[in-house]
Amino acid sequence: MNRQYSRADDLVRQVDAVLRTLVPRAAQPSRPSPATPEVHDDAMDEAERRHAEGLMRINHTGEVCAQALYQGQGLTAKLPEIRGQMEAAAQEEIDHLAWCDARLQELDGHTSRLNPLFYAASFGIGALAGAVGDRLSLGFVAATEEQVGRHLDAHMAELPPGDHRSRAVLRQMAIDEAHHAQQALEAGGARFPGPVKAGMTLASRVMTKSVYKL
Repeated sequence: MNRQYSRADDLVRQVDAVLRTLVPRAAQPSRPSPATPEVHDDAMDEAERRHAEGLMRINHTGEVCAQALYQGQGLTAKLPEIRGQMEAAAQEEIDHLAWCDARLQELDGHTSRLNPLFYAASFGIGALAGAVGDRLSLGFVAATEEQVGRHLDAHMAELPPGDHRSRAVLRQMAIDEAHHAQQALEAGGARFPGPVKAGMTLASRVMTKSVYKL
């Protein structure tokens, strides 16, 4: 028998999701990190470590935005199967969030202080897209995940040569993001035109520049 959730239950679940997303070390992954004990870094100097930390902070904030996006869309999506798909994808994004957080700890780094701001903005965008319609909402997911995939590829190339553990995390994240994008398109997501994607790219640059050190 399926349990029927009340509005109070939904509110508690939303608050829990926000806390798990924004509080460092609160997210609990369902899969082990690809940075297994068998994956070892080579020596890195302080400048390389700081650069790796900055890149992983960007990726962590990207996952905060992804969580907020999926949570907002899941709240307003019209079809139950679409809400279910959003929730499944969000669980994999929690894995990414936790993996990036753990890697930041290994690098003696910190998560971005701007995460609450980016969470709120992404949640609002997701909720609005879901309210407009599932086809637009899924299209936004596909376009976002494609953009994230390009960032991950660029970061894997930009990481210090000795940072094998961060690279292992980003490699699995890229696989998952490509799968999410394909799922969204197969479920009926709209393909966004070039100008819209260009605008999304510009917005993402604001995020990457601002959280590299903050």
